[in-house]
Amino acid sequence: MNSSAGLHAKTFALLFVMIIFGPLGDVLLGKGMKEIGAVPSWTLVTFSLFLFRAMTTGMVWLGIGSLLTFFLAYTLVLSWADYSYVQPASSFSYGIVALLGHFLLGESITPTRWAGIAVICLGVLIVGHTPPRTTEIK
Repeated sequence: MNSSAGLHAKTFALLFVMIIFGPLGDVLLGKGMKEIGAVPSWTLVTFSLFLFRAMTTGMVWLGIGSLLTFFLAYTLVLSWADYSYVQPASSFSYGIVALLGHFLLGESITPTRWAGIAVICLGVLIVGHTPPRTTEIK
């Protein structure tokens, strides 16, 4: 495998990790915070209790762990691929967010929203056919 093919394989693998773990972390964190509920008032006591409940909720920690995995993959892929490639390619996550929102959170996704997600994913396919790196590694 030449270095260009290796670069493509590493890039696609980490983009896949980003596309899965970013939305998963967002959904898990959102689900955990909905279980906790809103802060009833902004007094020191109630806010401290709210933070304690947030930091002792498993779903919140699963969300944080998923988002840390996303962040690690994101920083690694940016070390060898162009930002102008990585950011649009990671937009496939919009489709994952909609699917997770529908199946895990019970949200209703309108046809207009699905159409918008399809347009975004089509743009990602176009960007995906360009080289991940256009500059030389220093």
